[in-house]
Amino acid sequence: MKQFLKYVAATVTGIVLVAVIMGILSIISLVGLAASSASSTNVEENSVFALSLSGQLQERSDSNPLAELTGQVGESLGLDDMLSAIRKAKENDDIKGIYIEAGIFAGDSPASMHAIREALLDFKKSGKWIVAYGDSYTQATYYICSVADKLYLNPEGMVDWHGLASTPYFVKDLLAKFGVKVQLCKVGKYKSAPEMLTADGMSEPNREQVTAYLTGVWKVMVNDVSKSRKISADSLNAYADRYVALADQQELMKMKLVDKLLYTDQVKGEIKKMLKIDADDDIKQLSMSDMLNVKGKKKKGEEVAVYYAYGDIVDSETGSMMQSDHSIVANKVCKDLEKLMKDDDVKAVVLRVNSPGGSAYASEQIWHAVTQLKEKKPVVVSMGGYAASGGYYISCNANYIYSEPTTLTGSIGIFGMFPDFSGLLTDKLGVKFDEVKTNKHAAFGTMARPFNAEEMELLGNYIDRGYKLFRKRVAEGRKMPVEKVEEIAQGRVWLGNDALDIKLVDAIGSLDDAVKKAVQLAKLTEYHTNSYPEGDDWLSSLLNKVSNQNYLDEQMHATLGEYYEPLRFVKSINRQSAIQARLPYYLNIK
Repeated sequence: MKQFLKYVAATVTGIVLVAVIMGILSIISLVGLAASSASSTNVEENSVFALSLSGQLQERSDSNPLAELTGQVGESLGLDDMLSAIRKAKENDDIKGIYIEAGIFAGDSPASMHAIREALLDFKKSGKWIVAYGDSYTQATYYICSVADKLYLNPEGMVDWHGLASTPYFVKDLLAKFGVKVQLCKVGKYKSAPEMLTADGMSEPNREQVTAYLTGVWKVMVNDVSKSRKISADSLNAYADRYVALADQQELMKMKLVDKLLYTDQVKGEIKKMLKIDADDDIKQLSMSDMLNVKGKKKKGEEVAVYYAYGDIVDSETGSMMQSDHSIVANKVCKDLEKLMKDDDVKAVVLRVNSPGGSAYASEQIWHAVTQLKEKKPVVVSMGGYAASGGYYISCNANYIYSEPTTLTGSIGIFGMFPDFSGLLTDKLGVKFDEVKTNKHAAFGTMARPFNAEEMELLGNYIDRGYKLFRKRVAEGRKMPVEKVEEIAQGRVWLGNDALDIKLVDAIGSLDDAVKKAVQLAKLTEYHTNSYPEGDDWLSSLLNKVSNQNYLDEQMHATLGEYYEPLRFVKSINRQSAIQARLPYYLNIK
């Protein structure tokens, strides 16, 4: 028996040693692959950049080494990567055109889609061509692809062109089923974010502002498509009213929405004609990952830092609605901005903001960090899809502010939401409470009961002070009287084009425009940009992906789709900062 156990122990030890050795060899191999993938891509003469519009767009892409190793398309697309790839394709003489393949694509905001479209229009200024193809076009992909010189559709495909709608969620009754109520203090009649938790439908002021910004976004989209496709705006609106997604494909050609009906293999023939190569020749094409490894212009001159601040504004990592979500974590951002302030090599900073807001306290801390940075070097804000409420708070004191025409901004207001779990604990779970206290408000915030009238008045005064501070910050930063700020505040959400008229922003422009302004303010002759905060290295990203603890959340999201968002919010409601400066939790623009 002892001999048997000895052999078993030896076998187990051998297996463990082999596993350890194989693990080490695997890591070495992966590091080698990472090093090879990081090497620059050689661009052959007469090449095409194949831009696949598939996946979820966000401000910056998440590194996914597993997808790279297995050859899979990543679930997320970074706007920064996409704009960089288009710019490199424009600058590289060996790349003759861009082939866009429209797939299942989810843009994070109308402003991001507009930014991609503008980058493609800029690409065409080089005299190069763009060809687009889709088995079917969603409204978002059609809007982007309408810039193409030739726009092709599968003979059995469709073009979804229907207009814009917003269908916000209201979960007051859902919370009530669990015995949870929300007590609310807010400043600003347009501050509609809490309605999701406290109302059954939209208030009239909220309906007014949502109608205004939806109409504004749609007007920009219609005008852009009208110019590129040479179709009148009236006709495009008529097509939307007819819901042309269900129209016959030949009709879509007559409407000039598409140029030709082709199958995938036939599109290759059209591209070969554009490249002036024989039908038997292969198309030399570069993917997004290839383009990211193509060498751009050599960096020279002084450094302009581009700092990306995107996601909910939170006090700490635990304040985000999900650990996997990207957030603007106040203490980290403040430290990062301080480093940029002290870095003598950095001559100016562009703060790229794409945030619906969040914690009012965290927003004030970042505002302070931006103010300190501004005292040392120029700070220019570039607004992405959203720079509203807390997102506007952290932006308002910059030297200069650029917005996209369809950025949602403003929303100068604050609210406090205080969940009352006493119904859940007492009525649903049978928990009973008693109370002994030494002072009048010693039990303030107890789970045993909701706030009383006097406590709510105290909270209201606190919220009001926060609103006045927010309003003061805007007045100082924008050099406006407080009374003027009040006229455009009250929590009102403004579209970028409208924000320009009321001086909430200085100009309509892209991230590149913001960089050029920073260069001008810093009085630089030559410059290059670096992006911050720096991402994880390849191996760290791999280990984080392998150890991801949010697998269940990801699967639930895939299963429930749009219905997952309100359930996720209910799950995280007790982690939210009580005092908020933010947009509605889910704008849900369709």
